Amino acid sequence: MSTPEEAPPWERQLLEKVAFAALHEQRAKRRWGIFFKLAGLSYLVAVLVLVVDWGGSEQLADGRHTAVIHLHGTIEAQGEGSAQNINDALQAAFADKGTAGVILRVNSPGGSPVQAGLVHDEIRRLRTKHPQIPLYVVVEDLCASGGYYVAVAADKIYVDKASIVGSIGVLMDGFGFTGTMDKLGVERRLLTAGENKGFLDPFSPQDAKQKEHAQVLLREIHKQFIEIVRRGRGPRLKETPDMFSGLMWTGSQSVRLGLADGFGTVGSVARDVIKADRIVEFTIKENIAERFAKRLRADSTQGVAGTLLGTLLGSGRPLFR
Repeated sequence: MSTPEEAPPWERQLLEKVAFAALHEQRAKRRWGIFFKLAGLSYLVAVLVLVVDWGGSEQLADGRHTAVIHLHGTIEAQGEGSAQNINDALQAAFADKGTAGVILRVNSPGGSPVQAGLVHDEIRRLRTKHPQIPLYVVVEDLCASGGYYVAVAADKIYVDKASIVGSIGVLMDGFGFTGTMDKLGVERRLLTAGENKGFLDPFSPQDAKQKEHAQVLLREIHKQFIEIVRRGRGPRLKETPDMFSGLMWTGSQSVRLGLADGFGTVGSVARDVIKADRIVEFTIKENIAERFAKRLRADSTQGVAGTLLGTLLGSGRPLFR
């Protein structure tokens, strides 16, 4: 068989045509492959844009409207329920020229006394600065502890008859593992500079002096909570011996006790009380990048063992919950 160099001109030309045709076909397949990959990626991006909640507020503030801000979940320094997010949303709502009134929609079990206090104080400041703009709280399922601490800064509180309201108290939770350590033969080696530096250490026997100091802290924060409720509700409050004991009540009971003012929803309060049934969202939400970054930080600093240990031991700090 002759080689391409030895082949007649017509055979050589035929081989060249076949080779170029194969090369052209490969290039065409590659181009179509890239095209379909880009088309698929574009479709995926379009779906994400339409479906995914990308965070931020949804302000469409044209004309007279009711501004709505959601306070959902635990009130804490990190997350959508942080004082930073809620206060930024409140400031934007009050600053908008079209805002006829503000509704804070609450569904929260409470959380940090500091974060709840920051939101409460900001509501009072904004109400003083903008006296013509009322602020109402609308309770969904739950407005307890720190959630109620925030709510009493409002002009009025509206509930559903089956809402859960109250829990005016403070807790500091945790566990002790000294008995378990004794059974396992584990020795606790805790070195401190300062006799109370190992305050309420879960792996050491409970110290009576430290326990009493913790109770002093809790009583002081509880006293602040009670004063805030009395100041916010004023003569509407019908105090009972167990009102500040940490108990919770239904929405119907809370209205009778003066913990709430009446029944209503976001729609009914906007329509019948504020008289501006057009609702504009001012809630600030975490976007995907922020949630991913937060999860990444948590995983890198704690890991699975750290997360489990934190769950077992409790927060070790006062909580409105």
